[in-house]
Amino acid sequence: MTKRPRDAAVEAAKKSAPTYTALGAKGLLKKYYLNGEAGGGGVYLWASEAEARAWYTPDWEARMEAAFGTRPIVTYYDSHVVVDNEADQVRIENS
Repeated sequence: MTKRPRDAAVEAAKKSAPTYTALGAKGLLKKYYLNGEAGGGGVYLWASEAEARAWYTPDWEARMEAAFGTRPIVTYYDSHVVVDNEADQVRIENS
């Protein structure tokens, strides 16, 4: 697998962005599109793990596998501390 050219990665992201924009109503706060030598993917920031799990169902996995030819890997992380250099602060998250 090779890294997609920037323009191809941007075009693919623009096509799927409306799906993730609509997920704002279901708890998705941000999605960062990734493009690298190992393939593409994303980092998703959800309001809660429960809201994320409501989206990443076995049906979703099957759709992604059909679309991209490989089963997605979803890993959940807690983020207790955030370094926010734009706001010049380090935050301890409450949840």
